[in-house]
Amino acid sequence: MDYHFNFTIVWRHAWRLWWGLGLSLQIALASLGIGMLIGVVLAVAYTDGRRITRMAIAGYVEFIRNTPLLLLVYLVFYGIPSVGGFAYDATTSFIGTLALYAGAQLVEVFRAGLDAVPPGVVDAGRAIGLTPMRNLIHVRLPTAFRVSLPALSNAYVSLFKDTALGSVIAVPELTHGAQWINFNTFRILEIYALLTPIYLVTGWIILAALRLVERRYAIVRPN
Repeated sequence: MDYHFNFTIVWRHAWRLWWGLGLSLQIALASLGIGMLIGVVLAVAYTDGRRITRMAIAGYVEFIRNTPLLLLVYLVFYGIPSVGGFAYDATTSFIGTLALYAGAQLVEVFRAGLDAVPPGVVDAGRAIGLTPMRNLIHVRLPTAFRVSLPALSNAYVSLFKDTALGSVIAVPELTHGAQWINFNTFRILEIYALLTPIYLVTGWIILAALRLVERRYAIVRPN
């Protein structure tokens, strides 16, 4: 049987896509923010901490990096509440999952950034009387952050794409909106023909905007 395209029906519900797109961007941004905090704290603890601390952090990183993200989504949303005897909504659960996932990736990013800080700069901070904490806050972390900017840009785009997995626990993000339209209109080709370029164009716009920020603030390490 011939398939006849009908975008008119899909456009009636297109607001669900735009609303879902906005939520996807917010989820990715919130997850990146929390993930950056996790990454910075653990990277500093790994760099300056004892062996047992480094082993614990390495265990967390390896567990998260080698576990499928979809499995983590199910584990945090279904597994932890069933054991802990408490509950949280799907969006909160999903943000927490993505934050833990991003944090594990960013530990290595910030650790490399801290290692890239020239020893002479750190020694200069000590020479003018900065305490180790002030040296970290005013010298090491700003430099490490600027070195890490390109990786952070890629992390945000990656998290934006990963928000599509929120649909499996009914987070009303972009892909979930597309699924709702599909289930209620049965126009599968039309809806996914719209969904794909939305992801592509949005990802390109995000990356282009972040590249401008990188040109202004990033430190390019010599090869």
